[in-house]
Amino acid sequence: MPDEQPTSVLLVDDEEAFREALARRMARKGLSVITAEGGAQALERLSGPPVDVVVLDVKMPDLDGLTVLARIKQAWPLTEVILLSGHADLPTSITGLESGAFDYMLKPAPLDELLDKISDARRKKAVAEQKIAALSAAASGGA
Repeated sequence: MPDEQPTSVLLVDDEEAFREALARRMARKGLSVITAEGGAQALERLSGPPVDVVVLDVKMPDLDGLTVLARIKQAWPLTEVILLSGHADLPTSITGLESGAFDYMLKPAPLDELLDKISDARRKKAVAEQKIAALSAAASGGA
């Protein structure tokens, strides 16, 4: 599944210093990163160019991460979401995973571990897109 496009990531966190520092570190590792300071802005950003993976803070003042996750999965079901939280909360992590999150990580997540999760999430999205393309081709008499 060779793909020369950098993985596009939407990083959503209301803590500006954390968000901007992590975005810079992720960009230095070759990711294409856009940011949002809250859930509402994240949903607006997703209406633009396609995003492979959303790294989403769980606790935000405007819309909480679980609400944003539900809206993402409803409108962009193939977009993978990694929940990121500063608070260990087992019920929230279970709810997030049951609602379609790819994974749940605690802040501060080691960068290499987060990058591995992002890579795995993108791979999962690419496989789903390939399956849909193959099914579409078969349904239209191609393939």
